[in-house]
Parts: sequence; C-alpha cells; structure tokens
Amino acid sequence: MTQSQGRVARVGSASVRGIEGYVVDVEVDLAPGVPVFTMVGLPDAAVKESRERVRAAVRNCDMVFPLARITVNLAPADVRKEGPKFDLPVAIALLAASHQLPPGVLDGVAVIGELSLAGELRPVNGVLPAALALKAAGYRSLLLPAGNAPEASVVKGLAIFPASDLLQCVAHLEGSRLLPAARPAPVRRRAAAAAEADFAEVRGQAHVKRALEIAAAGGHNLLMIGPPGSGKTMLARRLPGILPPLSREEALEITKIHSVAGTLPPGGGLVESRPFRAPHHTISDAGLVGGGSTPHVGEVSLAHLGVLFLDELPEFKRHVLEVLRQPLEDGWVSIVRAGYAVEYPARITLVAAMNPCPCGNLMNTVRACRCSPAEIKRYHGRISGPLLDRIDLNVEVPAVPVRDISGGPDGEPSAAVAARVVAARRIQAGRLKGSRAFTNAQMGPRQVRRACVLDGPAGELLASAMEQFGLSARAYDRVLKVSRTIADLAGGVPIGPEHVGEALQYRALDRTGW
Repeated sequence: MTQSQGRVARVGSASVRGIEGYVVDVEVDLAPGVPVFTMVGLPDAAVKESRERVRAAVRNCDMVFPLARITVNLAPADVRKEGPKFDLPVAIALLAASHQLPPGVLDGVAVIGELSLAGELRPVNGVLPAALALKAAGYRSLLLPAGNAPEASVVKGLAIFPASDLLQCVAHLEGSRLLPAARPAPVRRRAAAAAEADFAEVRGQAHVKRALEIAAAGGHNLLMIGPPGSGKTMLARRLPGILPPLSREEALEITKIHSVAGTLPPGGGLVESRPFRAPHHTISDAGLVGGGSTPHVGEVSLAHLGVLFLDELPEFKRHVLEVLRQPLEDGWVSIVRAGYAVEYPARITLVAAMNPCPCGNLMNTVRACRCSPAEIKRYHGRISGPLLDRIDLNVEVPAVPVRDISGGPDGEPSAAVAARVVAARRIQAGRLKGSRAFTNAQMGPRQVRRACVLDGPAGELLASAMEQFGLSARAYDRVLKVSRTIADLAGGVPIGPEHVGEALQYRALDRTGW
C-alpha cells in the first residue's frame, strides 16, 4: 500500500466521486536536473496549485524543500482529481522521498488535508466517504486535519489521528510525539431537535395534521394550498419530528452527502436527525438538483431521507420545478459530464406550499380575492400537470379561526404521531422485504397490484372518482398507494371504501370548482 525507497515515495490518500470514495496513491519522484515541480494524474486547478502551498508550508516549517526535478503522480491516472485535499499527502511523500522521514513509517498510513502557507492544516470536504474507502482498502490509520476528525471517527476499524499542522504530522510519523487517536463524536440526538417543533403547538388544522401523518407513514409527497398565515410553513417544519428514527446505514448515507457538500456543522459526527431543506424560490436548477461544470450536491440530495420543503411553489421558475420530476420518480439524480457521470441519492418526501391565487385571498373568509379567473388560471399553470401527478396528497389549509388561535394546544404531541408512523412503516417493511422499495410511495406496478387489492365497494368508489375527477393513470396509482398507507395506519387491514374515500379527499386540485 505504501513504500519508500531511493528517491521515490508513495503514500495513500483518497478522493470522492459523487458521494463514494476511492483510494488515490500519491507518488513522488525526485530526479537530478533543473528544479521543476510537475503534477500528473488529471489534477484540476486546485490540485495543481498545491505545488505552491506545499513549497511554502515545507519551508515555513523549517524543513528542506528539495532542489530537484519533482514529479508527483496521482493514481489512478485516468480519473480527474479535484480539490485541495492532496496538499498534505504530497508534502508527506515529498519529505519521505528526500529522506526527511524514516523509511517504512508510511506503511498502512493514509493522509488527507489542505495546507496553509504556514503549514497549518485546514479541513476538507468528503472525508467520511474517503475514510470508508481507505478502510475497505486495508489501511490501518488516517492522518488528517483536526476539523475533520469527528466525521472520520465514525468509521470503525480505522485509527484517526487529527493534527493541527505539518510539524505535528512529521513528529507523529517519526515517533517523537505521537498524536492521540480521535474518539467518535457524540451523536446529536433526534429528540432534542424534535422538541423544538412539536405538533402539539399547532392550533386547529386537524385534517392537515392527518395528511402529514399519512405522508410520513408512506413517504408520500404533499402539497398544501392556503392563504398566507394559515400555518403551512409551521406544519411543514414539524414533519421531520414524526418521521421514523434513522438506522445507522441511513445516518451514514446522509452524513456522506453532507460531508461531500461541506455542510456538516463544526465538530459534527454522524448525523442522527432527518434533514429538512427549504430553498428559496429564486434557486437555480443546478442549485436544486445539483450540477455545474464541476458537479456538486443539490438541495434535493441534501434532503435525502428527509424533507424538501418548497414554499410558494408557483414562484419557482418552471424549468427549475421540471427538473424535480426524475428525482421524485427514481430517488436519485444523475449528472453527466464529458467523460464521466456521477449519481447523488435523492429519496425525499416533498412538501410544497402555495397560495390559492396571486393575492392569496381566494380561500379567505374575511378578505375578498382581487384576482380574475384568468389570473388564477395562469398562477396555477406555473405548475405542470406531470409534476402535480407526482404529488400524492394535496390538501386545503384554511385560515385558523381566532378562537382556535387564542386557545391552548389542542393536538397530539409529535411523539404520539411518530409512534403510529413507525408502526405503519414496520408493516410496510415486512411487505416490501427483499425489494428496492422502502415505503408505499416507492412501490412499483407489480407491488401495487399485490398490496392494493380492492374489494367490491372500494373498487367501485375509486372507479367512480376516476370518471368524475378525470384522474390520470399515475394519479390512480397514487390514490391506491395512499389508501394502502391509510390502511397500514389502521393496523395493516385490507383496503376498504373508507380508506379509498379518505385518500380521495386529499386530491383537492382534482375536484371541480378549483
């Protein structure tokens, strides 16, 4: 894995493609000739600039920068390398090749980190997936910046040694002053976050709370339609508190995404609460789903296994909303660039909110609506039919009466609702075991046919609704899946007409008169 002989040295490092890490061998060769520093192995501009950072850091740490023909190779040579994470491994390999480090000290050791000109270490993105790749490749220890230690320490079986500067790394490798191994960071418990936003604080809106419970139980997408101030945002922010706790595998996947994106909080280790992302309506399509000349993670992937909340849905640019269709259908985002492609997971629960009309007063019983029918139609037309077809539940959120606002809490706490959601998810897990689906919303056509069998009255009710509302085939499947979730919340009973009837109530945009 690592070696040092003559004027050649090699040290292990790692990089990230998408959200998956891969091992990179950093090789340094010193040859006689005119002093020149060459980097090969498809480095980007940030990697090439490490030449100057390494040169300054070595000299400012009172070590000798060799005057020789220096060649640095980043293998595998056919994969593009990005970012400043190779500064420290290049410096360490350079010191080993110039015999400023004892032979053999790099065996089994991997190195990641950015260097300042003074030799200080700065945190880099993507350390968690890189550490997982190094552990799988058989490395025993990882030397990295102290700021990256909490996330890397969640990888079991890999000793993590955090350092603050290049001198500490050299002293550790020489054995003159060993660094203490990092301990796993304490887990940020979900209960603390849930306590800040509880369903019991929401006054009234019982039918909307029920819709949110169904959305959480089955992983269904939800659209809330109501006037300003009716509580749409308040309700949406309480959805993560009733979602099931994360498994360790899910927590690792979320942490990897936020590690690559650089959105982990300082000192944060394994993420244990489901994400809630609420981008502004001025966001670009690349900001929402990811992309750019150098692909980056978008909001839809940052919300993976959590909630993506889009407030004022019609205010988003139409082409921005359209790029959501594939992630909502498939649960992942594929970004293709010349020569390579990356994939980001995007299994989300979409919660959107909108006013019923441009002025917002169409459903208001106190203020009169000033919008013409044509203006209302144009306003709704900003959201395409195919996108609305991918939203399982759409519910009206009327303004809360004053008597309800002035009263005390009148609803169940989030913990009670979450218990029913967990029970329903457990039923789904048993039914969907061995498939790629995890919730009712993700069921494929065959699974829907097996799990959503309707008796005579339930089938007749749905057939009648299809004719009356003019539902599409996709909407038909959505109603079936929501019906199955409602039955699961009732204990996994067969789907009856009461379950189908309730599911049809959450199709506000399909009803005549809207």
